[in-house]
Amino acid sequence: MKAETRRSIRVSLAALLIASTLAACQSNSSGGTSSTSGAQNAAAGAAKEHRTLTVEVFDRGKPGQPDLNDNYWTKYINDNFGKQFNATVKFVSVPRAQEVDKLNVLMAAGQAPDISYTYNQGVVYNYVQQGGLAELDSALKQYGPALTKYLGDDVLKYGKFNGKQYSVPGKRTVLAGSNTFIRKDWLDKLGLPVPTTPEQFYDTMVKFKEKNPGNVSGVIPYGYSLQPLNPGLGYIPEAFKPSNLTEEQFATLQPQPIWLANWSMPGFDKAVQYMNKMYHAGLISPNFATDKDGKLLDADISNGKVGAFQTNWDGPYRTAPGTYANLVKNVPGAQLIPIDPWQNDAGKHPKNGYSPNGMYIIIPKTSKNVDLAIQYLNWMCDPKVTLFLQNGQEGVDYNMVNGVPKQTGTTNSGDKMMTVANNLDYDILSNGIELGDQKKNDAAISAGYPGYEKDVENALKVSMVDYYTTYFYSIPNAADAKNNAALKNLSAQMLAKLIVAKPAEVEGLYKSLVQQYMDQGGKAVEEEYIKNYKAQNSK
Repeated sequence: MKAETRRSIRVSLAALLIASTLAACQSNSSGGTSSTSGAQNAAAGAAKEHRTLTVEVFDRGKPGQPDLNDNYWTKYINDNFGKQFNATVKFVSVPRAQEVDKLNVLMAAGQAPDISYTYNQGVVYNYVQQGGLAELDSALKQYGPALTKYLGDDVLKYGKFNGKQYSVPGKRTVLAGSNTFIRKDWLDKLGLPVPTTPEQFYDTMVKFKEKNPGNVSGVIPYGYSLQPLNPGLGYIPEAFKPSNLTEEQFATLQPQPIWLANWSMPGFDKAVQYMNKMYHAGLISPNFATDKDGKLLDADISNGKVGAFQTNWDGPYRTAPGTYANLVKNVPGAQLIPIDPWQNDAGKHPKNGYSPNGMYIIIPKTSKNVDLAIQYLNWMCDPKVTLFLQNGQEGVDYNMVNGVPKQTGTTNSGDKMMTVANNLDYDILSNGIELGDQKKNDAAISAGYPGYEKDVENALKVSMVDYYTTYFYSIPNAADAKNNAALKNLSAQMLAKLIVAKPAEVEGLYKSLVQQYMDQGGKAVEEEYIKNYKAQNSK
């Protein structure tokens, strides 16, 4: 499964040396100021002397990209927010691939932008521990009423550490994680129903193996790739995890996404046995353990050899790698649909998706612009501002069709180029399309996949059935940060051994390998999760 890597809580050693940090900014604007903040913004803009607000922006190195501090979007920001608040907004570029290292250096040198951000919770927590960030509770109350309302407690809590607000989290608008896809044309050819339980799914894979409805050489009923960076079994463990876990059990035994190996989670051993059974029945990719980047699986899907597989909720419809487009090209009439076969003991189909927060927006403690920074974010959450930053000017850069912006192509190059989807490097509050209504958001998302609009709409719907996210820890796990890479590597080795082991030996091998895992850092990680959970709930 190709899962988008979640925020890790690894903490750079450089961050441990930081004793203080920089600034933040303030903002609110004309280009569409909400009534709840208009009077406050006008007063603030008129009363303050001219100031310069520095804001981080990712440099993604996209060929042909404009000056990141002087382009169509920065001019809009300065012409609206800047003029209203008597401020100049200056953007400081940071290479996306080295954003944590660069931010650590800037913070240590006292040169970080007023508004900085990262996707790494552990880095933020370390800045908090070192006293480097501004506490934002009072500023949010005074200058961020619209911002607070837009994010809500469910998002804002991800920026709280030790009970205080040290970060303003961006809002993730698409929470879906993954989907299981199946060849509907194969089901139809064999007269089979869509499987809705793990037992039905297994039986369907057996039929795919025996009947080979695609008439291909080397049929692979269930495509699977064991990737060391994210070793796991997809959503299969959901079918075997007890539905009656207490909150503490859920928080401490499944602290990471379900698609990663959670060795202490009840039922995970059953999921491993399920995969072992499929392997010995010849139902999964024979090269699953060596396909470390999933490229062989993509090729097998594209060439029509695979009957079912798991990937990102929208994986087949993406322009890269474009597996669905390649499949239809190679196998005319092929059809993929998302299915929901991982039913648990309560008859539910739980799916672990993303948490509702996006990036962590922070303001260094030494900043003299904390008020301005919060006003800037408060201005940014105005629907008119968000619409412009994500789409540009109506009638020029996009046309509104059935309430959804349809791009004209003007933002693909030149001064208007967006270096990332939805322009999220400038619209830092919204991690995804934001139209103020989830139904409109979903429609806009679907419209972004020309030719597959209905498929994507259905895939998004299926991916959110019985959605949940992992337990939120405001205290990062230091043992996990230390052992994470080694334990992931060990997990990949363990899964490879267990999946191919003789069925009669799986149970004993499972116990011995898990003991090895615990001895090599797993126990320390688990104990710290338990300690952090108790500390977090004793207040």
